[in-house]
Amino acid sequence: MAENKPNEIHIGRLIQAQLKADQRSVSWLAKQIPCTRNHLYKIFRKDSIDCALLLRISLAMQFNFFRYYAAVVANGMKDRIGEE
Repeated sequence: MAENKPNEIHIGRLIQAQLKADQRSVSWLAKQIPCTRNHLYKIFRKDSIDCALLLRISLAMQFNFFRYYAAVVANGMKDRIGEE
């Protein structure tokens, strides 16, 4: 996993890519979380989304999308630990 900065994470693209990798349809995910297909296409274009929505997507897809952000936090804490 690349060491991204928060503003370099495009979560919508990551969700869309994982959905494709899982060979699942947009309709399938829309039914799981639930929302409309049009809303999902809007999510795919967003670089950030609400945490509760990301949790629903993560649980539905059985994939931890929060890990992308956790890596950024861990790297930020390494910098802070070095200051102490």
